[in-house]
Amino acid sequence: MEPRFDGSPDNRYKANPFIWVIPLILSGIGILMITSTTSPTSFLYTGTPFQMGIKQLQWLGIAMLGMFFVYSVPVRIWYRFSGPLLILMWLLAWLPLVPGVGEAIGGARRWIRLPGLGVSLQPGELLCLAVALHLAKLLSRGAERDPLKSFVNTVILVVLAVLPLLVQPDLGTTILIFTVSMGMYVEKVGWRYPVIAGGVLGGVIFPLLILLEPYRMRRVTAFLDPWADPLNKGFQAIQGLIAFANGGLWGSGLGHGFQKLNYLPAAYTDFIYAAVGEELGLIGTLCILGLFGFWIMQTRASYFRTEDPFKSSLIWGISLTVLLPLVINVAGVTKMIPLTGMPLPFISYGGTSLVTMWSRVGLMLRLEKDSWLEEGENG
Repeated sequence: MEPRFDGSPDNRYKANPFIWVIPLILSGIGILMITSTTSPTSFLYTGTPFQMGIKQLQWLGIAMLGMFFVYSVPVRIWYRFSGPLLILMWLLAWLPLVPGVGEAIGGARRWIRLPGLGVSLQPGELLCLAVALHLAKLLSRGAERDPLKSFVNTVILVVLAVLPLLVQPDLGTTILIFTVSMGMYVEKVGWRYPVIAGGVLGGVIFPLLILLEPYRMRRVTAFLDPWADPLNKGFQAIQGLIAFANGGLWGSGLGHGFQKLNYLPAAYTDFIYAAVGEELGLIGTLCILGLFGFWIMQTRASYFRTEDPFKSSLIWGISLTVLLPLVINVAGVTKMIPLTGMPLPFISYGGTSLVTMWSRVGLMLRLEKDSWLEEGENG
């Protein structure tokens, strides 16, 4: 049965400001840290120490326009066109492999170079959100009545979706899509089949994928013993830990970190959490985690408020697409798991990541509004 989308306006509804204010604070912290970590080198290449921060600020403006656009689209439209949107994002994910269209960075072809704009687009970020949107629709159609069939459909969707990512290769986004999908299935049906699938993937398939790619094996060995090769394989992991040690409790002060002097390569991207730890200390890193935690609490309030299976599943899925990248990034930087190249949501440098994250905020605001409308109807 399709969800109800005919809610009439209710004068009790007021937008929860924390759903967008907290991401705005995190994005502001990201711009400050990007400016700080790139100022020593960007001056040499661009003539200004603020170039990267300005670029991220421009991306934030585009991202907020994207948020308003997503918010303006009724939920029934997202529900109706989730399938075509997923197919479009899936086709887009193949474009990085096309010669002359895709751009190779660090041995992987995950980006599309936009001609005339001087920027790159990472379709995997868009694909992850499209998978969550369409899976919410599939799982809302009585998944609990036939758990096995629903699980098989979920697995088929995930396998087909990640095919272009495996070829690129992009194991980090592949793991993210699988984990988000299993988490959404668990929310609707239960743990039984995802636990079995997780055991098979974790014990057989993922180890094979790691063994097939030498650079993945280097990341694993660097994780197990970075000091065995401190100037090569383990260099980044060690410098990240040194950054946290230098920061201590209160940090060395904004702009006073040493790791950004090319000791910590590209500290403004995946390792920006380590830069925060050095300049803002343990207090700064805990504040960031606290902001994310408070944001998740706000989305959970919307989740428990709505009675519609599609909307509740989508709220849960969107929350996972923000929470899991956070966990993967922080765990990798702090050497709890091998590095995967996952950006820190709202904070790491990157236009595609920022735009897709703010699109999630727009969709969450729309779902949160609809949950209030439902409550007004039922009250």
